[in-house]
Amino acid sequence: MENILLPMIVAAFVAASASLLGSFAILKRMALVGDALSHVALPGMALALLFQFNPFIGAIAFLFVTVVGIWIIEYRSSLSLDTIVGVFFTASLAAGALVMPEHDLIEALFGNITDLTVAESVFSITLSVLLIVLILSIYKKLTLNMVSEEMAQSIGIRNKRLEFIYLLAFALAVALGIRFVGALLMGSLVIIPAASAKNIARSLRSFMTGSVVFGVAAASIGIYISRLYAMTPGPIFIMISSGIFITTLIIRQLRKPLSGRAS
Repeated sequence: MENILLPMIVAAFVAASASLLGSFAILKRMALVGDALSHVALPGMALALLFQFNPFIGAIAFLFVTVVGIWIIEYRSSLSLDTIVGVFFTASLAAGALVMPEHDLIEALFGNITDLTVAESVFSITLSVLLIVLILSIYKKLTLNMVSEEMAQSIGIRNKRLEFIYLLAFALAVALGIRFVGALLMGSLVIIPAASAKNIARSLRSFMTGSVVFGVAAASIGIYISRLYAMTPGPIFIMISSGIFITTLIIRQLRKPLSGRAS
């Protein structure tokens, strides 16, 4: 049980930032974008491993280039965001599978945050905090943009720039989360805690708070169990998150008869 505290703290911060971002991904109907972007990172990680530099740098560089490409194509064509991301997703998954060294493929797909060095851990925590601060600084604009793009533009919000910032935040969350749950499960890190919170939330603020709480709780418990039984933490996190989702879904269903009688 040695050295469990640092991985648990890193996982908690990474999960908090990803889950907070996930609340807006659900509201913007972008639930599958996180999963798709995680596969986009694979070629960058593969090239980093081939040329022997940090896979995180390769992932974030490839994600940044991809996000810029997605943003430009979205606003210069009539294609939807889901369609564009889907094309990048399949092409990147194929390229990553071809280039990735076979012995590194499993860790890239399923992650292992307990292998981070102290420097990498501090770096991940710092970026997670910056990501949380960024989301909190733009969440009111994002909310208004989701209600009405015309209204948002009328009060001076630059919708295109806001969308670009949000996509960059998504890319950063994906790059951080891949070391935790891997490319194959990254979408779940973003979506499941937020989906759980949506089941029981009564306001946007409680939705955002619940997303973070569920994400942090599942991440911390997942790290503890993985260290206790010498297992990979990513899949355990997903199973715990899924259990929380089912619990909140039951609570939501139980509330309906009560609210019906109250009315």
